[in-house]
Amino acid sequence: MMQYPEWIWHNGAIKRWEEATTHVMSHALHYGSSVFEGIRSYETPDGPAIFRLTDHNTRLLASARIYDMPMPYGVAEINAACREVMRCNGLGKAYLRPFAFRGLGGFGLSADTPVDTSVAAWEMGPYLGAGVLETGIDACVSSWQRFAPNTIPAGAKAGGNYLSGQLVAREARRLGFGEGIALASTGLLSEGAGENLFLVFEGALHTTPVSAALLNGITRNSIIRLARDVGIEVVERDLPREYLYLCDELFMCGTAAEITPIRSVDGRQVGAGKPGPVTQRIQELFFGLFDGRTPDKYGWLEPLDA
Repeated sequence: MMQYPEWIWHNGAIKRWEEATTHVMSHALHYGSSVFEGIRSYETPDGPAIFRLTDHNTRLLASARIYDMPMPYGVAEINAACREVMRCNGLGKAYLRPFAFRGLGGFGLSADTPVDTSVAAWEMGPYLGAGVLETGIDACVSSWQRFAPNTIPAGAKAGGNYLSGQLVAREARRLGFGEGIALASTGLLSEGAGENLFLVFEGALHTTPVSAALLNGITRNSIIRLARDVGIEVVERDLPREYLYLCDELFMCGTAAEITPIRSVDGRQVGAGKPGPVTQRIQELFFGLFDGRTPDKYGWLEPLDA
């Protein structure tokens, strides 16, 4: 049974977890009208730091803007709420969930409602299971495709978008796989249920473009920049499904998944069937940000006690 934290930030104030409630007729519960972020904080030699906090909360407001949701708080206020809820719960290494949604108001699709906002924080280990960062997972291509362009904006991190991810992830678990991979409506590769994809060919990273019905992940962006900084070539391009079976290495990435190697797809071994040298190098660069091995030249580590 999950152990919930004691405190949560809700509509401008710290409350006890059990007091942060909403009405069953809230707009978001019926129509999926919510936006959110997932953010991790890490212990570093200089104390706890939140990874790309401002970039994440800037995207939160951008997602709200796409869905015409007037946000009652700005980036600085939500950043402060993230820090406050971590301090109240005595957390250093944690997962944060800023969240905004259309609350109780009118009942139609286009109804004007208040926008409620919350920030939760809790301890969370590897998203896809213990040991997967070291050994990798077995994945499958899902029978469910991502939404077509100009239907639902994939560039918004909106709650309703994750109905697609739920179908992909639950199908994969039901079939005994660690995670699912979705194709776009074109039949070309898109992303995982909630993660971006990187394939390795001859030492170069290849990743699907934002036009492939995927969220432009902040971890994805971080990997691209870290890789190019050390001379690893990065290519953003359309990729067909069969390249999953032909690549030398393959991994998923995201705030929750961090950098998770994939050792097989659809029962077909990827490369040597274990994390390869490029994947391991990317893991070293990424996790090195938090233990001091990788210089934080971009100012991505935002201290808890700023």
